[in-house]
Amino acid sequence: MTNRYFDLIDQTFYFPQEGFDIEAGNLVFNGVPLMYLVKKYGTPIKITYLPKIGAQIKRAKNLFTRSMKSMGYGGRYYYCYCTKTCHFSYVLNEVLKHDVQLETSSSFDIDIIRHLHKLGKISKDTIIVNNGFKPPEYAQKISSLINDGFKNVIPVMDNKEEIELFEQYVKKKTCNIGIRVATEEEPNFEFYTSRLGIRHSDVIPYYQEKIANNPRFKLKMLHFFVDTGIKDTLYYWGELKKAVKLYCELSKICPDLHALNIGGGMPIRNTLGFEFDYKYMVREIVNMILQQCEEDEVPEPDIFTEFGKYTVGESGATIFSVLGQKQQNDAELWYMVDNSLMNTIPDAWGIGERFILLPINKWHNDYGRVNIGGLSCDNSDYYNSEVHESQVYLPMYDKNDPEPLYLGFFHTGAYQDALSGYGGIKHCLIPSPKHVVLYKNSEGNLVDTLYKDTQLPEDMLSILGYHPLSGASKKGKRTAGKEEEMEADQE
Repeated sequence: MTNRYFDLIDQTFYFPQEGFDIEAGNLVFNGVPLMYLVKKYGTPIKITYLPKIGAQIKRAKNLFTRSMKSMGYGGRYYYCYCTKTCHFSYVLNEVLKHDVQLETSSSFDIDIIRHLHKLGKISKDTIIVNNGFKPPEYAQKISSLINDGFKNVIPVMDNKEEIELFEQYVKKKTCNIGIRVATEEEPNFEFYTSRLGIRHSDVIPYYQEKIANNPRFKLKMLHFFVDTGIKDTLYYWGELKKAVKLYCELSKICPDLHALNIGGGMPIRNTLGFEFDYKYMVREIVNMILQQCEEDEVPEPDIFTEFGKYTVGESGATIFSVLGQKQQNDAELWYMVDNSLMNTIPDAWGIGERFILLPINKWHNDYGRVNIGGLSCDNSDYYNSEVHESQVYLPMYDKNDPEPLYLGFFHTGAYQDALSGYGGIKHCLIPSPKHVVLYKNSEGNLVDTLYKDTQLPEDMLSILGYHPLSGASKKGKRTAGKEEEMEADQE
């Protein structure tokens, strides 16, 4: 009986599979030999594989448009990217190559919109959906876009009072708006109704009181979102059905309403055993909307989705070296890695998120049960379970082996940078990993470039208010113009 790590994976999952393969005993991610990157850049290292972003967008757009066409659906489909998922300009540059719209959630997002327009990445016809609670600064910036001729800005009212801000700040004769309807949370949640949006029973009275007879505003969109995401559960279908019925009721009294925004939440793979029938789910969503509209005799709405994690999640990976082994008792062997898990993949610590965990090398070694320990002094800086089972199995190796064991956490491209405070101070002052971006140039060849080097002591000390160290090294600073070089190479 074989006890190799490769055999464990081969017997447990369908492998190789999309995005993952083995060459010469080492892991390949989306066709990229990871040992090459490890040898070139060292660890810890964060990787962003840009071509995956375009592939995800194309898949979702094809699923929706084909389903709508096959059913004779009357509305159109619009794919929106949620900028909050990953704000990096190279991500937005890649996203905007695929004819998508944008969704914002805070004041500084509008500065990004301005920047993208100045560079010619978007036009004043691009649809900009503005979500989130809107303090005056955020509302004022949204209004400035409208005043400057951005034709398809849709601020979505998150509460009843927000419309007063747009009444004050918008100088145009008319302003398109949306309404977010508050959904009921799952029964096991800490509270019953989402804090986001306007209560279901208040939406129609709110429209009649504040919008119907106000020539300044046109209600264009009803927004719906379930925090737990798109799932084939009674809870999800029940909330979606309530939202569609509300749309139909509102549509009968609001001639300007033409869009139903079903938000985001399309899942991504978090295990090699991940199973989700995207085609079935999309068809069922489209069919439910179509049937309800036919029953209520209203035109089918344009369908908007706001896919963030789905767009960028599977493009990311984070790779560590195992620095050493610690046998703490008879049952617990620890692999200590060269960075903090809390810092680099904070969702694993904060909300118990699981990612695909695979070794980069030593696939033909025997395997055993291990715990993974981060470099910080925090007791919670560990990872010891996967989605498909409540433990972790990895290759065993000799402590005297000259080649370390390298571990990769995959599909970490969404939210982790923002939550970990990219480029800022870190827990225990453990520096951020190097960041390598992979893209295809104009000839279609894969290019890897160091986007940002490891943080230096003076970077953090400066943030903390300490005087610069005398003779501090400037090594590791991002090369000026690096992103411009990437962009020119891609085009």
